[in-house]
Amino acid sequence: MACGYVSSNDNRQYVALELSYAQVPAVESRNRFPAVKLATSQRLERPKRKDKTGTRTFPGSPAGLRKKTTFDVTTYLTGWTRQDMEPSYGPLFQASIGSAPVIFNGGTAGANQNAKLLTFASAHGLAPGQAVTSGNELRFVNSIVDALTVELNAPLTVLPSTGSPVGATVTYMPATGLDTVSIFDYWSPAGAVQRILSGAAVDKMRIRVNGDYHEFQFSGAARDLIDSTSFEGSQGELTSFPEEPALEQFDYSIVPGHLGQAWLGNTPDRFYTITAAEVLLENDIETRNLEFGSDGPLCISAGMRTVTVDFDLFERDDAATKALYQAARQFSPISVMLQLGQQEGQLFGACLKSVVPEVPEFDDGENRLQWKFSGSQAQGIGNDEICVAFG
Repeated sequence: MACGYVSSNDNRQYVALELSYAQVPAVESRNRFPAVKLATSQRLERPKRKDKTGTRTFPGSPAGLRKKTTFDVTTYLTGWTRQDMEPSYGPLFQASIGSAPVIFNGGTAGANQNAKLLTFASAHGLAPGQAVTSGNELRFVNSIVDALTVELNAPLTVLPSTGSPVGATVTYMPATGLDTVSIFDYWSPAGAVQRILSGAAVDKMRIRVNGDYHEFQFSGAARDLIDSTSFEGSQGELTSFPEEPALEQFDYSIVPGHLGQAWLGNTPDRFYTITAAEVLLENDIETRNLEFGSDGPLCISAGMRTVTVDFDLFERDDAATKALYQAARQFSPISVMLQLGQQEGQLFGACLKSVVPEVPEFDDGENRLQWKFSGSQAQGIGNDEICVAFG
């Protein structure tokens, strides 16, 4: 006999881009993404009462106080199966970085003799910052040589043969403005409380490397937390609480956290000694929630973008490792590129073309000496300090 509890695993999340702030869009089956955890919090902002009540007892707060809504969602890197569209959690990356996804449909390799250059059999149509895949490797376009050839941010370990396919990618680049998303949280049974986060703005995005699985984490502030039990007309500009889309087959592959490549340095060089890494993007978002006459945020405002990277590695007595330490001591920028996964269709890349590494901490607590580079900040000329892509 069922005891009436709701299983925390019987849960489905969807995310969709909002056309205007806090206007809940239509949700479709293709918007479902494999969330690991969705944490939400909504609290009233209770200013301290200073009126003299003749007693020490708190008399309560008035109705209509402003609400503060926050969220934190975690998901795994999974296979990109529908390469004619962005991944299902793509709107979260767009809300984090800024630009709309740029899709490259792939091409055919021409004659290649230089691992740092990629030549196509026909015009590629790529732009700097976009990603390409060759075999099981993902790289970013550093510059355009001509209509057929691009310079890559790091060399390919295997040169593509003439006529071999160059895979499709979708790339997200920084932009000055940021979009917001609605996150839908549906549960079974149907009578359970269903929820929607409207006006969700990503303040922090984390990319974690070399855990059990590769993880993406997004956190920030939202306009409101709408639920099916207390729904009132006009919330999220909805006339009724939306039903969950018809469930379709939801089959995806998770990428183990130890699979991938790391390229560091000015050359750059491939490092096999990375033990952990994390990329953190912070948008310094403020919500317009203090205006007279409003009971909640009216829009969002993004401040200075900060992108930092932490990475731990074992020290080796080689030129590439020593060059990292020298760059940190001289405050000299290096490039950092992390490829997560090692199979086409399950690749993710993050490219930070100019990072000033902090002097590493020496950790001698284990059998082998580790260097811990923490809080190394990316820089750029304008909206170019980070690019991320799926391939």
